[in-house]
This record gives sequence, C-alpha cells and structure tokens, in this order.
Amino acid sequence: MIFRRRNREPDAGAAVADAPETAEGLLERIDELGRANRAARDPEVERRIVRLRHRAGALLLGEGAAPGERAAATAGLTNGAPLPEVSADRLTPELARAAIEGRGALLVRGLIDRDEAARLAGEIERAFEAREARGDRAAMPDPDAYFEHFKADPPFEIAGRGFVQDAGGMWGADSPRVLFDFLETFQRAGLRPLIESYLGGSPLISVDKCTLRRVRPETFGAWHQDGAFLGDVTALNIWVTLSRCGDVAPGLDVVPRRIDHIVPTGTEGSFFDWDVAADVAREAAGDVEIIRPVFEPGDAMLFDDLFLHSTATSPQMTETRYAIETWFFAPAGFPSDYVPLAL
Repeated sequence: MIFRRRNREPDAGAAVADAPETAEGLLERIDELGRANRAARDPEVERRIVRLRHRAGALLLGEGAAPGERAAATAGLTNGAPLPEVSADRLTPELARAAIEGRGALLVRGLIDRDEAARLAGEIERAFEAREARGDRAAMPDPDAYFEHFKADPPFEIAGRGFVQDAGGMWGADSPRVLFDFLETFQRAGLRPLIESYLGGSPLISVDKCTLRRVRPETFGAWHQDGAFLGDVTALNIWVTLSRCGDVAPGLDVVPRRIDHIVPTGTEGSFFDWDVAADVAREAAGDVEIIRPVFEPGDAMLFDDLFLHSTATSPQMTETRYAIETWFFAPAGFPSDYVPLAL
C-alpha cells in the first residue's frame, strides 16, 4: 500500500561504502558476493547483498522504456478452464502474457520443487520467530540475518512495516538470509529470462512488494487490485505458495477474467479506501464464477496490477499458509512511492 511520498530523484552520491559507482559494477559485485555466499553462508555477506541491491536499484530507476505491444501466444492454454493452468515445464513468457491479458492470471503447477518449497517455508518460520524474539532489537543487525529492519538510503523512506506485519507478512529485505535463499530459488527455476521477456528489460523489485507470508486461518482478506495503490506501472507478480492452501489453509479467491480498469474502491462494504467491496467484486466478475483454487507446495500464480483477488479464508481452515509474493517492475514503470531493489 502507499504510505509515503517521494518527490525527489535518488541521490547518485549516496553510495554504499566500497561499492562501485555504476549499476553494472554493483550488479557484478552482487554476483561475486552471491558465489562466495553459496560456497560458505555468511550473514554479513547476505546483509551487504541487500544493501547493494538497493543501491543498484536506485541507479536503475527510470532506465529504458515501458514495453510496447507484443503478441501473446494462446496455444497451450487450458481450454474451457475458468483459470488458465500450465505445468512449470511448459511455462513461457508468451503463455504468461496470453493468460494474464486474456483471463487475468496464470496458474503454474510445480513452479518450484516441493522439497525446496518445504525448506523455504521452514526458513520463513525461522524469520518470523526471529522477529518475535528480537523485539526492540530489530533495528540492530541480527547475528544470523534472519530478521532486522532494512534501512533505505535517502531520499527513500520506509513506512508501512506494521501494516504488512498485521496482514501476516514480512518484507523480504527485512530477512537478508531468506531473501538470498528465495532469489536463488527463482534463479534455479529459470524465472529471470521469463520476467525480463515479459517486462521488456532488466527487472526491479521493491522493498514494499517483496513479501514473505505466514497466513493464519484467522487472517483478514480484502478484495483488491494492486494497481489501485501502485499507480501507473509495468509489473508482473509471482505469488508462490510453499504449503498446501485453498482448502486446509488460507488461499486466494480470484476473479478469472481480464479487467482492464480499476474497479470502484472504498464503497459501502469495503474496509479501506483501496479495497473492493464484495458486491463490487461479484459485479466485476460478470458472468464468470469467482473461484478458490487448491494449491500444492510450489504452485504459483502469475498476474499483473489489474487482477482482482483476495486472501481466501473459511471457518474450517486449520493450517497456516506459507508463501512468497514478489512484484517485478520494468525500471521505466516502477511505482514512484516505493523503495527499489535490483534483481
């Protein structure tokens, strides 16, 4: 959500100590540190990688141009299903675009390995436990880099951490160890070429929209389109569940159709000025049925800022859902009120 305003351009002089002065140099250093960390895990290295990602992201802001119109492949989409679905081995940028532009989203089965999903869920649990244990020490470095407050370089401002926490989330940047782990997992899954092709260039992520989730059955859900608070962006969201959800644990309720505008928000029956009342969501669905998919560990949803969805809960749910949600942006289509990180 939007919690701040930033009216100045990033200060090119606010460099991380000992870091190169170009985005390219910073990215090369990130790669070097990543190789070293894969060989021998080091919390200080993981902490520094996050800082360098932020510095490089600030330098990359606004580069390039938003992608123009591109042809989307429709062959290979599941015919007749309300929500297009493919297996990970058949996922292509063209299929992703066809599904998102045609029906709002794409469900990808087995995007990451189930064992890897279980491992990441365990790491997220450790990060949440570290947050609970550290309390008012969170502003100081964590010896294990599982949880510590990320600090943005001026003129960027951090706000909204409490809101994310109340919704069962934690910013990836607040857990340097888990951020390193899941970006490595995304890399092994071959997602970077897909993201670059979809966005038309090198992607950015943001502190504000890269979230580790531990969602309890009692968690509140609200219908929304992220574009209602992101503004005019060029974006792709990859939401990956690390545990079974949609039946035993909170999942997603989705409107499986393309909506090409922001539907009314803040009307009677909504809770915030950015969310969508249930009756408005049903009206937006038109003649398609709102659905609640059942996800297995490692399954994913790909969608953009216009997709209408909500966290899905029901009284019979007893389990916790672990997930990672990461929004990727073209540098020329990055939300103006957010804090950048280079991928």
